[in-house]
Parts: sequence; structure tokens; C-alpha cells
Amino acid sequence: MNIHKIIASGLGTGFAPIAPGTAGSILGVFLFWIFNYLLTGFNISFRMILFLNLFAIIFVMLTGVYSIKKVHKQWEHDASQIVIDEIIGVWIAVFAVPLMWKYYLYAIILFRFFDITKPFFIRKLDKMNSNWSVMLDDVLAGTYSLIVIQVLLYFNII
Repeated sequence: MNIHKIIASGLGTGFAPIAPGTAGSILGVFLFWIFNYLLTGFNISFRMILFLNLFAIIFVMLTGVYSIKKVHKQWEHDASQIVIDEIIGVWIAVFAVPLMWKYYLYAIILFRFFDITKPFFIRKLDKMNSNWSVMLDDVLAGTYSLIVIQVLLYFNII
């Protein structure tokens, strides 16, 4: 398997026989939790952690879109094996969320809800036929999830 298949399939989680998108989301939230856990050990400011989170999201998103472009030569458009978009979506959902597993679990649940039901503009993005549309519908689902989580946190509901 070449590097683009490894990236696009979320280190192979896209080949899960059941719910590959959920498997990719779980991997994504686990990787982001570890990344943030390690960052907190370096005694750096919260702003720097947010900057590094944003950098990681943008870097992996751009790398993911490039890998999606490459695997589309062999795989169908938005094939079920492609889960790098779910990984980025869930990373956005947990952006600036306290480093507690319950919030990361809420992020997975909300993200999968928005990704599966595709409300509002998500469905329009999903129906576009481009490498970017594969990624952007999950970016929007992650953004909706982040907004809901931040509102719930702000009002001390969760």
C-alpha cells in the first residue's frame, strides 16, 4: 500500500468491515487526544497549544486532500476507505475543548450525527464531485459539532 492510501484510509481504519467512518473518527479523536496530552506536558501556553492544533489540522487537511486526489485514480469518488476527512472533522470538533475524555466522546457523537445526517449545507458539499468536497463536508460537520460543544460548555450543560 502506498503512502497516499495509508493517509487517505486513516492508517488503514478505512478498511474496517463495519462503519469505517466511525473507525476513522475514533482513531482521529485518539490521535488528537494524545497530541494534546503530550503538548500539555511541555508547559507551553494555551494559545501556543491552540496554534499547534490549528497548524496540525491545516497541515493534515492539505496532505489529506492531496492523498485523496491520488487515490481517486484507483478508488471511486469518496470511497468508504477514505476516512482522512473524518479524522480532520473530528479534530475540528475537539478544537479548544478541555482535555477530558467525556468531551472527546461528545465530539465523536456530534460529529458522526452531523456527518451521517448531513443537515444544512453539508449535503450540498457532499454532492459536489471534487477532491476538496470529500474533505469539506466533514470540515463543516466538525465545525457544527465544535459550535454545539462550545455552546454546551459555555452554559455549563456538559
